[in-house]
Order: sequence, then structure tokens, then C-alpha cells
Amino acid sequence: MNVLAAQEWAGRMAEHAARADALTAAHRARRARRERHAIEDFLFDYYGTRPAALRRWHPGPGVALAPGGDGPAPHAGWKYYATDTDGVVRLDLERYRAERGTTVGFIAGLLGATASRPAHLGCFGLHEWAMVYGADEHRHPLPLRLGRAGTDAVVEAHQIRCSHFDAFRFFTPQARGFNRLRPTRESQVELEQPGCLHAAMDCFKWATKLGPGAPGGLTLDCFALAGEIRLLDMRASPYDLSSYGQAPVRIETPEGKAEYMARQRELTGRAAVLRSRLLEACAALV
Repeated sequence: MNVLAAQEWAGRMAEHAARADALTAAHRARRARRERHAIEDFLFDYYGTRPAALRRWHPGPGVALAPGGDGPAPHAGWKYYATDTDGVVRLDLERYRAERGTTVGFIAGLLGATASRPAHLGCFGLHEWAMVYGADEHRHPLPLRLGRAGTDAVVEAHQIRCSHFDAFRFFTPQARGFNRLRPTRESQVELEQPGCLHAAMDCFKWATKLGPGAPGGLTLDCFALAGEIRLLDMRASPYDLSSYGQAPVRIETPEGKAEYMARQRELTGRAAVLRSRLLEACAALV
């Protein structure tokens, strides 16, 4: 057990909170003005992210916090932490395993299976196009940059291979037949692959599911990467993002496809590192 002195853990807490505040500043300002953002709100709405929870620093398994002049670390009052007789605060692994062990096992199994497979690139973010195919109403109040007919034509000209259930389930009924796969919740572990940018974004979901079992820095790293992926997801989508000052990645053209694949490859590599760190956390927890 690595026991951090009070000065060290207090500094880490402050640095973590400052980084979390910087990552969520724009969202919090918009929320105060009751403004919506079609790109960035996804991380907060879909993943149920709360800025206050993000700024809480967790040391992770194997790290304990020595008491300071004011007594034990504030973690002493947080769920899944225990305080020893000498005032040292640590993750209560016995309780955590009893209540979260099944969740940790599922996450480790899914991430391990995903990491074991080769990355399939070249999906070109067509899931977003399939979500609006043949529909009069869309999830976002934004115009389609190619119009409805042009958007539908792009879907019809491609064979889609979406392996991610939580993307596929939002396909319009008319678009489902264009997908070569039929992902389900039950086949998630069998189908997820590391080149899928939604699977990469979900590294943040799994970090939050681990809660105090994931080191705080890892959770923020996953959140930051998810934000970058979300931006690419929307730039490559059929929506016109000019109102947000974002240029499209025109995946309907050879040049746009090349741009998308290059960015996808880079983000996939970074997600692989985070996935490995999450697996290390899972191993320490169980």
C-alpha cells in the first residue's frame, strides 16, 4: 500500500479539481444560461456526467491517504472508503468487491475482449447518417448539410458495418438493413472491437462505472478523449455544424474518408492505452 502524505494528496486533489473545472467550464456556463449544445452536451446527457462528481479525486486501489493536521482525508466520508485506527484512509476493497465485483468482472471481460481483437477502421462514422436516414425529425435541431435526399443517398451508397449496439439501436428502422451486423446487448462482448470510436468513448463510461475504483486522473483522461471523439463523430455526421464554427469531415468524398480514417487511427491508439489502464485498475480491484 502506497501511503501519500497529506501535503501530496491535497495537492493532487487540488490539481484534479482544477483540471475537471477547466474541462467542464463551458458546459457549466451554458447550463447557467440554459443553453444547449448539440456536440458537447452528449457527454453529460448520454453518460450522465455530473461536473461535481468529475472533480472528486480518487487515488485508486493500492493508494492510501495519511491524515493531516485537520484529521483524516475527506475521503473518509465518501462511499467505499475506510479509515484505519491511525487515521489512514483507503479504499475499502472488501466492501467494494462485495457490492461491485460483478460489475468489475463484466467491465474487465468486455475491455479484455475488445483489446484482443484487431481494429477495424473505415466505418466513416456512418452510424450518425443511419440515425437520420428516411426521417423527417432528427435528434439534433440542426440542418442536414446535404439535405434529406442527399443524406439518404450517402447511406444507400455504402455498406455499413456498425458493431456497437448503443449506436445501432438508434438507427432508423429503414436504415437497419444497411448494416452488415446485428449487434445486441447480449452480443456486446462478442462484437466490440477497438477501432470503433463509440467503444473508445465508452472508456469513460467504464471509468465512471468503476467509480472510486478508477484513479481520478484516468477518469479525466477518458473524459477528455471522449470529448475529442464526440467532436469527430459530429464533424463527420450529416449535420451542418457551421453554427458552432466546425467544418465538416466530408466522409462522402475520398478526401473526407482519408481524413476520417487518419483521425480514427490516432484516436484508436490513444484509447488502447486508456483501455489497458482500465484493465490494470480492474485487476487491482479483484
